[in-house]
Amino acid sequence: MNRRDVMKAALSGAGILPGIGLAAAPSKAPRKASTFLLVHGAWHNALHWTRVSEALSAKGHRVVTLDLPGHGLNARFPTSYLTGDAARFKEERSPQADITLDTCADAVVAALQRLQGGGRPVLVGHSAGGTVITRAAEKAPHLIERLVYLSAYVPLRLQSASGYGALPEAHTSYGAGLFVGDAAKLGAVRINPRGDAAYREALRAGYYHDVDAAAFLPFALTLTPDLPLSLWTDKVGATKERWGRLPRSYLRCARDRALVPALQDLMIREADAFTPGNAFTVDTLDTSHSPFASQPQRLAALLDGLR
Repeated sequence: MNRRDVMKAALSGAGILPGIGLAAAPSKAPRKASTFLLVHGAWHNALHWTRVSEALSAKGHRVVTLDLPGHGLNARFPTSYLTGDAARFKEERSPQADITLDTCADAVVAALQRLQGGGRPVLVGHSAGGTVITRAAEKAPHLIERLVYLSAYVPLRLQSASGYGALPEAHTSYGAGLFVGDAAKLGAVRINPRGDAAYREALRAGYYHDVDAAAFLPFALTLTPDLPLSLWTDKVGATKERWGRLPRSYLRCARDRALVPALQDLMIREADAFTPGNAFTVDTLDTSHSPFASQPQRLAALLDGLR
């Protein structure tokens, strides 16, 4: 054996890679990619998740968004909203008044069923979408890997988003002037995304205050005016045996003016007391109510880190 062969044998025995002179690094198993189903909140739609969806997809995940019944491409509009008749807009009953919480939850369950195979999806809900994913999880817990609430309603003790919206912890000085007409008569919680500049600024201040006015405009003008009232008032019917058995995470928004941190924290505490052996994991974003617009990369990183 010549000197070169001796050196090669010695390097090989020492765990040095032949030919490049570097120590062999231990192999790392690739992180498992997840499937995410993203559920928007009141008046929003699948389009509002675009930047988060792109960021998660870039990390290797499968990402699906959907328009809930009555939102996005599934929306139905009051005639007065299209004609600009402001007086009529305050009184015209919503063509979406017949949509129920179960209608929306069933749409989520159907989407979950289509996504089965290769691992169950992580189900993410924002704002009023938390009510929808809670109801969907109660209906079909076997289809879900994890629940994620993004500054979202978790209506357990009081059963509905409206119950929590009436609490002192829900008080905020923002947004009260945004709602149009009597929701009970309209059959919907109504806003006017086509309102004047002052109205749009109030909308931005309440929901998107960390997004500048120019960047906010595309988000505002793709909103749907009517949230079917039942998404606000219907009971979720969550039980410990079904909803309560799923792993869950809460992503708080620390500067939220719409669903304020005090109310977020109250619902986290109540959920943890409801299933003390299965508590929330909690992370915080330093954002408004809409981190999908202001910090989509940071939000995607938190979702990616839940695996």
